[in-house]
Amino acid sequence: MLQLLYMLDIRFIREHVEAVQKNATQKGYDVDITTLIARDDERRALGKEVDELREKRNENAAKMKGGRPEESVIEEGRRIKTELAELEPKLTALEVELATLQKAIPNMVSEDVPIGASEDDNITARVVGDLPVFDFAPRNHYEIAEQRLWIDKERAAKVAGSRFAYLKGSIVQLQFAIVQYVLTTLSNEEIIEKIATNAGLDDVSAVPFTPILPPYMIRTELYDAMDRLEPRDDRYKLEDDDLWLQGSAEHVIGSMHAQETFEETNLPLRYVGYATSFRREAGTYGKDMEGILRMHQFDKLEMESFTTANDGMNEHLLMVAIQEYLLASLGIPYRVTQKCTADVGKPNARGVDMEAWLPGQNRYRETHTADYMTDYQARRLNTRVRRESGELEFVHTNDATAFALGRVMIAIIENNQHEDGTVDIPEVLQPYLGGQTTL
Repeated sequence: MLQLLYMLDIRFIREHVEAVQKNATQKGYDVDITTLIARDDERRALGKEVDELREKRNENAAKMKGGRPEESVIEEGRRIKTELAELEPKLTALEVELATLQKAIPNMVSEDVPIGASEDDNITARVVGDLPVFDFAPRNHYEIAEQRLWIDKERAAKVAGSRFAYLKGSIVQLQFAIVQYVLTTLSNEEIIEKIATNAGLDDVSAVPFTPILPPYMIRTELYDAMDRLEPRDDRYKLEDDDLWLQGSAEHVIGSMHAQETFEETNLPLRYVGYATSFRREAGTYGKDMEGILRMHQFDKLEMESFTTANDGMNEHLLMVAIQEYLLASLGIPYRVTQKCTADVGKPNARGVDMEAWLPGQNRYRETHTADYMTDYQARRLNTRVRRESGELEFVHTNDATAFALGRVMIAIIENNQHEDGTVDIPEVLQPYLGGQTTL
């Protein structure tokens, strides 16, 4: 059993009761900090009493050595045993209740996160790229894909049910060209340095990302420790095992260093993971059911990093800059949105979305997200760093989409379409398709 810590740190909570309660309310979580503090007071008092009894038990046991002890010593041992048998279960129950209360408290948001009641209060930070102009009515990706025999949802439904698809032909080659492009780009230290410099992040390390193929399944306690298990209705559970199908690569990459301690000289540690992910996507309907926009099974390239606390925010900004670099390199118009308190997410301190322009829908749609968790996940996973001073601290974690493959292919198809259904291939991808310029 892993030792998992469910917190904001209790000392921080006790010292900032009003701020923690206000932050939870603004994020939309119904928590009771007053009850939490009261239970912690009870736990401390009872814990002290139990510790004192255990110390007396040890002292009494020492008197039992070297021959038969006096009857008073034996009687004292019985009394201590009886009291501990009564108090230790109460302490355990209090600790479980306290952990449940503490685990429900969301991470504190960064000072620049806008306050809002729903995603409608998110703020558009910038809009990048000119929208394409067509001399014909642009079609959505599904109409083009059906014409070109790239997507077969009818046969997939026969095999697996709704919201699955067979991808075929050129679109499959396009997906793996994108994968190779991203892995090549993020593994290149010079490119990382250029992205950081252009974003004004001169002090950020240019350490490249290590490509990784993670497991597709995760145990309950680690999924919960990542604080990504909920809502469970959106997850797939293996019936006969303590395993879930992961919903995104960062769930199984961020948890891989649970119970580990890094040396500061080994940070930042950066991964870019490719995984097939699974979500129920409950509650979606209408146009979102067409094509491959919202599927139960989808492929993603995800960035995950571990840093010191000092470098956590700049690491987040670097990942946002990388996302912009990748989108811009494909020539896709997009906008950057900073999430408000109600939309940022429970473990997040800050969140940014990228939304690509989809001409077939005549709207921007989310293609990327970047999440900064500070030490919230690391506390639950007990992932630490030993600073050069020798001090132990919890690491800070970041994750961000490199590309959700289905969604970026939708954007490529719709922004580069011709009336006859052919699609121009972005120039940066052409070397990975044998120099081919058109699908």
